[in-house]
Amino acid sequence: MSDNRAGDFVAGFVIGGVLGAAIALILAPQPGDETITQIREKGIELKERAADLSAEALQRVHTLEEKGLSALEEQKVRFQEAVQEGKEVATKKKEEMLTYLEEKKKPAEPKVAEG
Repeated sequence: MSDNRAGDFVAGFVIGGVLGAAIALILAPQPGDETITQIREKGIELKERAADLSAEALQRVHTLEEKGLSALEEQKVRFQEAVQEGKEVATKKKEEMLTYLEEKKKPAEPKVAEG
């Protein structure tokens, strides 16, 4: 989600830069050929800058993806361990309850009267 915001920001930045540069050059007091040359040069610069920003954003996305996958795998292992521990505890409690019930089923031993 933040990656989408970063991409939107980069796109807005590049578009704004291109439009601002074009407007500034068009309004500048110089011959048309020079203006066209400057617009072309600024366009090339902005294209290169956009490519650099795009590559940087992609690198960040890959880094975040790797971190996310690592965290996901760690949580998966923890979850599996917790499930296994829960199964072991449940089995132990089941055995305790069965033992308790077996003892309750046994007939009570008759008490011997003293005396």
